[in-house]
Amino acid sequence: MDNARIKSLIQQLAQLNYQDMYLNDFLLTWEKSDQEVQATFLVADILRGLRQRNISTRLFDSGLGISLFRDQSTRTRFSYASACNQLGLTMQDLDEGKSQVAHGETVRETANMVSFMADVIGIRDDMYIGKGNAYMREVSEAVQQGYLEGVLEQRPTLVNLQCDIDHPTQSMADMLHLINHFGGVENLKGKKLAMTWAYSPSYGKPLSVPQGVIGLMTRFGMEVSLAHPEGYEVMPEVEAIATKNAAAGGGKFSKTNSMEEAFAGADIVYPKSWAPFSAMESRTQLYGDGDFDGIDALEKELLGQNAQHKNWQCTESLMSTTHEGEALYMHCLPADITGVSCKEGEVEASVFDRYRKPMYMEASYKPYIIAAMIMLAKAKYPADTLESMLTADIARIR
Repeated sequence: MDNARIKSLIQQLAQLNYQDMYLNDFLLTWEKSDQEVQATFLVADILRGLRQRNISTRLFDSGLGISLFRDQSTRTRFSYASACNQLGLTMQDLDEGKSQVAHGETVRETANMVSFMADVIGIRDDMYIGKGNAYMREVSEAVQQGYLEGVLEQRPTLVNLQCDIDHPTQSMADMLHLINHFGGVENLKGKKLAMTWAYSPSYGKPLSVPQGVIGLMTRFGMEVSLAHPEGYEVMPEVEAIATKNAAAGGGKFSKTNSMEEAFAGADIVYPKSWAPFSAMESRTQLYGDGDFDGIDALEKELLGQNAQHKNWQCTESLMSTTHEGEALYMHCLPADITGVSCKEGEVEASVFDRYRKPMYMEASYKPYIIAAMIMLAKAKYPADTLESMLTADIARIR
């Protein structure tokens, strides 16, 4: 990306209304306005362009980016660390097993104790329905109180690195990938996207990826189809958001119990396994009751339920039914690849291999999306800040 293109993007950013993002959190995409979402995409592209030009984007001279991962992660963990580092923050992981949380330390106390010199807190808490996003809001309220009382000199911004409801850094990275792949957001109107369940030999995959996709992609005039076997429903309140967004954006949101129907004529396919909403609710209840035998029994039941739908797999035959047989295949990774990572899984190896490069490109947007979320919350005038970085032209590698 050349300097002229970066300047053009900065000029576009300056025309948008995103001031409410300053000193605020990023918890759910549908809590952000269209212009705030657009601003996030623009800042992410600008930051990527500056890095390609070897221009430093250090917003901070010092400070911490705290991370708390209550679930395993590769892409999001390293994307968050990369985003913090790009902006000049040092990343520090909060390992609850090494903290006083195990000794009864409250959420309010932990949030304030880790935040004395922290500028951002990234949290992944996606395993239990009704818990993850609620926990993030509890942390947010705690640091806000600490800031107002003068305990904290700055109010850390919270970034949702995946919760039980949404995975905003993933869906935003996915969307920026689509914008750049199709040559502009205006070219997405009328495109058909199939967000479909796919078979996995593992149990309990979160709902937040499919929910994040239908909650965000429906805002851009696309025809979004949610496909899954009966019994694999997502949260009804997120379906309602998708329906509302589609109506406002001039697109369409539909549901089907046929993978074939969803794939037919699709421009984009996103086959991904997830656990049924009702089962995730049951697991949360069992966890709350400390019933680990019940959790084991539920796992066996769900593995058996999954095994009844092994035909829900992204195959070469199914891909041939998409638009001109060349739909863009997407996945948040890692995928369950038939004959590679498992005996039978979400996608045939030949399909996955053919789309490896675009999938890696899809993932590569996440560090910049996270960095953009942080910058919009911490820089009062982001367009001016980015213009100054471009003008200063301080080499990242000297």
